[in-house]
Amino acid sequence: MHKTRLLVWLASILLFASVCPAQTVMLDLPRQSQHALITQRIGLTDITVNYHRPLVNSRQIWGKVVPYGEVWRAGANENTTVTFTDPVTIEGQPLDKGTYGLHMIPGENQWTVIFSKMSAAWGSFSYKQNEDALRVTVKPQTAEFHDALTYDFDDVKPDSTVVTLRWEKVAVPFKIAVKLNDTVDARIHEELRGLNQYYWESWDDVATYYLTNKINLDEALKDEEQSIKTEERFDNLMTKSRILEAMDHKDDATVVRNRALEKASALQLYFYGRQLQGDKKQEEAFAIFRSNAKKFPDYWTSHLGLARVYSGQGDFDKAVKEAQAALSGVPDDANRANLEKYVKRLQSKEDINR
Repeated sequence: MHKTRLLVWLASILLFASVCPAQTVMLDLPRQSQHALITQRIGLTDITVNYHRPLVNSRQIWGKVVPYGEVWRAGANENTTVTFTDPVTIEGQPLDKGTYGLHMIPGENQWTVIFSKMSAAWGSFSYKQNEDALRVTVKPQTAEFHDALTYDFDDVKPDSTVVTLRWEKVAVPFKIAVKLNDTVDARIHEELRGLNQYYWESWDDVATYYLTNKINLDEALKDEEQSIKTEERFDNLMTKSRILEAMDHKDDATVVRNRALEKASALQLYFYGRQLQGDKKQEEAFAIFRSNAKKFPDYWTSHLGLARVYSGQGDFDKAVKEAQAALSGVPDDANRANLEKYVKRLQSKEDINR
C-alpha cells in the first residue's frame, strides 16, 4: 500500500515538472525577462506601464516566436498592465481610469491593441475577449533594433502622449490623450475641500491657472474674490485686475490695479515695472519706477528703477548715480553682482533697459 502511494506521488511530481518552467513562481529569483516599470504624467494624469522585457537572443520574433494573428501578452511572464489615474482616450476612443491587462494581436500591416479588464492573469493564456474594455487598431512601424522589449513615452504634449512598444525592428505606437481642463477642474474642486480652502494662495493659484489658459474666466473671477476675501494682498488684487482685463472690463480692472499698487512693497512695485517693460509698455513702467521712488525713497529697488528711467532718457550720469545708490543698499551677493554689471554698462553709456 505504501509503495503504491509513493509511486503515485513520484508520478505527480514528474508530471508537474514536465508542464512547468524550471523556475518556480513562488520564489523571487532573477528572471531572464526582467521586470520594468515606466510612468509618465500628462497634466495631472499618471500613466504607468508595468511589464517584463524578453530578449531577441538571435531569434526570429515576428511571425514565429510571436505568431501573427494571435493574442500576445505584449511582454513576458505575468500580464503586461497599463494604469491610468484618470479617464483617457486611446486613439480617440474613451477608456475609464483603472488598471488594464495589455494584450496585442500582431499583424504584418496592422496590430490590434487590447485593454482587458482582467489584469492579474499569467500572460495571455487565459485571455477572454468578453473581458475587453477596449480594442483599437494601429499601424506598426520599422524601428532601430531593440534586443530587449521596451515601452517608451513619445511625443509628450500637455494633454497627450504616444506609448510605443519597441522590440526587434518593429515599433507599435498608440496615442493616449486626456481631457486636461476637465481633469484639472475636477482635481481643483477636490483639493479645495481640504485645508487648501483656508489659504489665499490656493484660490489665487486656481484663478491664475484659468487665466493663463484662457478658460473659465467667470470661475477665475469668483475664485480670486475668494482669495481676496481670505486675505487681501497685492498679488491677488493684481490677478483680479488681469482677469477683469481679460473679460474686457477695463475700467474695473484699472480700479482694482490701483488698489493693488497702493498695497505693493518696493520690491513688488519694481518687479511690476519690469513686467510692464517685458510687455513693451516702457512709459507705464517708468511711471511705476518714479512712483516707487516717491513712496520708498531709500530702498535699493527704488534707486534701480530710477537708474532705468534715466538710462532710458539717455542721462547716464544720473543713471550711474542711482545704480551706485542701489548697490550700496543691496542685501545679497547675487543682486550685488548684477548691479555691478549695470554700473559698468551705464558708465559705458549703454542703456540697461535693452
